Amino acid sequence: MSLKAVKSSVTRNLINIPGWRTKKKIVVIESDDWGSVRMASKDAYNYFLTKGLPVDKCPYNSYDALECNDDLECLFEVLGSVKDVNGNPAVLTANAVMANPDFEKIRESGYQKYYYEPFTKTLERYPAHDRVYGLYQKGITEKLFNPQFHGREHLNVARWMRALQGGDTYAHMAFQWNMFSLHTGINSSCRSEYLDAFAVESLEEQLQLRAIVVSGLELFYQLMGYQSLTCIAPCYTWNSDVEEVLSDHGVIALQGMIIQWVLVYGAEGLHQKKYHYTGQRNQQAQCYLVRNCFFEPTLTNGTDPVPDCLARIQTAFAWHRPAIISTHRLNYIGFLNSSNRDRSLNHLNKLLHAITKRWPDVEFLSSDQLGDLASGVA
Repeated sequence: MSLKAVKSSVTRNLINIPGWRTKKKIVVIESDDWGSVRMASKDAYNYFLTKGLPVDKCPYNSYDALECNDDLECLFEVLGSVKDVNGNPAVLTANAVMANPDFEKIRESGYQKYYYEPFTKTLERYPAHDRVYGLYQKGITEKLFNPQFHGREHLNVARWMRALQGGDTYAHMAFQWNMFSLHTGINSSCRSEYLDAFAVESLEEQLQLRAIVVSGLELFYQLMGYQSLTCIAPCYTWNSDVEEVLSDHGVIALQGMIIQWVLVYGAEGLHQKKYHYTGQRNQQAQCYLVRNCFFEPTLTNGTDPVPDCLARIQTAFAWHRPAIISTHRLNYIGFLNSSNRDRSLNHLNKLLHAITKRWPDVEFLSSDQLGDLASGVA
């Protein structure tokens, strides 16, 4: 075994040592970024290339976009092609934002005031998206698609508005295409692309974020018809104040990675690390759910992602842990490039059938169902 393989095996085991245990073979599939705008269109993509911006070097800008009708229909077909020991299909926990910037109103204000619109309104501005909201409801009813709260927007409103008001070239270049995130090749990151929606740099921003989170949860209930029991912070960046707000509004579990990033007030770009494990509780008795498996076909540079994901699931089960799979929306989006969606769904189909064949007693759960179990509610 190579040194790289040894390190990978050690890491897979270490992440599963602490935490909540179960004899059940539980698989949870968590997917982030649903509902958010990313690359607006092929025309926008080509425009940025002509301006010398390396959008082709960033998979998110090459493939990720607001989900269209075909994206959801094709995804549901694959999820529904397998059944677990209880006769349930594979379910995708779709961590979704409920709103996007209202670019026209912001423009009319001279970039002095922020406005947002429900993602359902954003869908009306796109050409192949008229049935997406209905497909959300269909997926929920058929237990294939379980939206949970990923924020009101996938956007750091305060930092983005400062950039617009300060005349930032790249912020305005993206804005003219009704976008806010743009891979420029210059310090590209969640921070520089304004994606870390829960990162705050002052008490004033903290108070603003509180209002954003509350309005986002209210919008979630209005659009989804139920209360979100879990949340995952964009870019895995948040602080304890956000946890309190979420708890006050019914969120019992916090999805995430083993590392939480906390932005330090008054320290430009400085983050602190906090470590978590599944079943760990915070002061509000909320339960952390930590991802221990990864399935990102679009990001694996042509290598087959199925064997590695199966190995991670095997390790999780060996430690009597639930297998929590991280897989982002961009893998299942074909609006910009249908071959990206088709390739990823082919891998997903293989993964799901391999899981049900290898572990016929597997149970597919959504994150809120796992949160209930790990919290002792169910």
